[in-house]
Amino acid sequence: MPDFDIVAFCKALSDETRQRILEILQTQGETCVSDLVGVFNVSQPTISHHLGFLKQAGLVTTRRDGKQIYYQANQDNITECCGMLFTKFIPTHLDLSKFVDSAAEAEVET
Repeated sequence: MPDFDIVAFCKALSDETRQRILEILQTQGETCVSDLVGVFNVSQPTISHHLGFLKQAGLVTTRRDGKQIYYQANQDNITECCGMLFTKFIPTHLDLSKFVDSAAEAEVET
């Protein structure tokens, strides 16, 4: 059993700033707080608070290099949590035909 829970995952992603931080970490890789402060119109303590929240939820990991702390998305935990949500809320029978039919109709119209 992983050492994170789905509720903490959802709470961590309930804030738009944390969502954006996680997107940045996923696309740009390892990043320090000062680099993130430059992206957002918020203070360094606010970014550190959001990163702490993400770390507590198990969605980021840290690495210290001298005085700097670098943050990185914990992709394994993110994938696991998304999978847990998917399996918890996916209908037992998923009828994709309405999506396939719409896509085929759109192709015919073009």
